[in-house]
Amino acid sequence: MPFLNYHHLRYFRFIARELNLTRAAAKLNLSAPALSIQLKQLEASLGHLLFERERSGLKLTEAGRLALNYAEEIARAGEELMDVMQHRPHGGRQILRVGAVATLSRNFLLEFLRPALHMPEVETVIRSGTQRDLLMALHALEVDMVLSNQAAKRDAGRLWHSHLLAEQPVSLVGVPAWKKKRLRFPESFRDVPVILPSLESNTRAAFDRLTAAAGARPRILAEVDDMAMLRLLAREGEGLALVPPVVVRDEIETGVLVETHRIPQIQETFFAITPSRRFPNPLVGELVSRMAGLESTGKKLPAAVAKIQQTGLSPTTADQP
Repeated sequence: MPFLNYHHLRYFRFIARELNLTRAAAKLNLSAPALSIQLKQLEASLGHLLFERERSGLKLTEAGRLALNYAEEIARAGEELMDVMQHRPHGGRQILRVGAVATLSRNFLLEFLRPALHMPEVETVIRSGTQRDLLMALHALEVDMVLSNQAAKRDAGRLWHSHLLAEQPVSLVGVPAWKKKRLRFPESFRDVPVILPSLESNTRAAFDRLTAAAGARPRILAEVDDMAMLRLLAREGEGLALVPPVVVRDEIETGVLVETHRIPQIQETFFAITPSRRFPNPLVGELVSRMAGLESTGKKLPAAVAKIQQTGLSPTTADQP
């Protein structure tokens, strides 16, 4: 049986990326003749030519394109193996690496992660950023999952899954003085000062549609892509903020802010985005299953939780196209 050399596949991937032997050799810190020998050895093992030579450079053959697909998959499996071994050593502490988009409610994030935070053998690493950057980190195995307000689009190269964790109504909130104005939404919102999520937000798009249909044009004081900042601006009292109530739960309970308008036409969604992995972090399945189950029964996560039994992903979670 022919022997398949892992290093040969790595060299092949560099050549396929550059389509130039000299440039690929320079990036690999090899000489071009030495790299050419490695390529010929791989072609001999596979029994097919992988490249055709053209004036403009190299071109993958049909066999080369097929081999490249397998080489990329083998490389990802190897990276995943190293990732699993390095981050979850046998008998040691488990590491849970979570990406959270900046627009996600920090109260919701805390509720989702609370069980893991009460496991003494688990170290939780939280990384914040845009959904695009965090999905790149997910693809590179730098995080185990991404928590977001939006589902992730799937394609052939990124077979991740978007698990719907919860849906919550969105409200307009402000300091108590705003309650006395008795404004009707959306028809009374001509020139009313508001603090809104950024244009990339689904809730912002829905808010704009509702006000436009009513012929109202609120006065935008600020557009914010960070929920914590939006909450702070609402406390200043200059305008009404569009947020899920969970974002300002503490302020509402203490009376610092009040909910002036519940908007049932707008729902804020919360997703856990996970990759297709041969060796997924088991904590991800536990947390997703628990949150989805509690949401379906209307229960809240307790303040302290003992170690969760591994249950896998809940059948109630759904992939989003």
